[in-house]
Amino acid sequence: MTIIVHGATGAQGAPLLSLLQAAGHDATAAVRDTTKVDGKAVSVDFDSVASLAEAYEGAEGVFVHLPLGSPDQQVAFATAIGDAVTQARPKRVVFSTSGYPLTLPDGTTTAHGILHDKLEQSGVSYAVIAPKTFLENLLLPITLEPARTEGTLRYPIREDYAISWISHLDMADIAVKLLTDNVDVQGVVTAGALPALLGDDLARGFSAHLNKPVTFESQNPDDYGKLIIPIFGAAGVEPVIASYHARWSMPDERIDESRSAQKLLGVTPRSVEQWLHDMRI
Repeated sequence: MTIIVHGATGAQGAPLLSLLQAAGHDATAAVRDTTKVDGKAVSVDFDSVASLAEAYEGAEGVFVHLPLGSPDQQVAFATAIGDAVTQARPKRVVFSTSGYPLTLPDGTTTAHGILHDKLEQSGVSYAVIAPKTFLENLLLPITLEPARTEGTLRYPIREDYAISWISHLDMADIAVKLLTDNVDVQGVVTAGALPALLGDDLARGFSAHLNKPVTFESQNPDDYGKLIIPIFGAAGVEPVIASYHARWSMPDERIDESRSAQKLLGVTPRSVEQWLHDMRI
């Protein structure tokens, strides 16, 4: 039986697909356009329960995360995936929240929370990987190049704001464990550094890897937003800026250690220095 990997050409799915294939598992990329995949692939439509259920039928495992879209689109995607899992009943499902919450502060269930609830109600074996923030955010040219050329790592968080950062490489390690070796682990598994990292901790990792002094500089969220408009567009940047403004009112972004991958799976995320090395930065 095969393991279905959604987003296999993207940041989360691609490293997972590579790890599964390297370990000899029968892994299949679930994508809209199979011509973009070099290897075994199946075409799926996130708007179609029938399309998804056909891909999941008889699968040993499924890895999924919600594609980008409007809130209404993501609710539709979550509903379709959850209904397809209930119908096809693959042996195991691992779902990444991609850093999004399951519920909002006012108690409203998000699209990611809807999918979590549907997986729980399906009776299918499942696990939800819940990261906070990805280290790959630091690889945007507006952040990486000043670190390289000026020795300054600028990012729109406070100096005292600790985050349980995680990389896509570590997410893939965790997903492989949950799909193959640790199928008995159910529910939410938090993913990220313990202890959580401050900006100075990030800068030390960059300094060690680049072999030059690098210091952290807290950046105004609006200034950061102006720099990423050429990358994401004005409309795409608005929710990003809003999220960083929200962080200024939060105490930190630490994962729940009791449900961490370290405790439940014995998986420790890479250090910042090791991650940069593995990314060949």
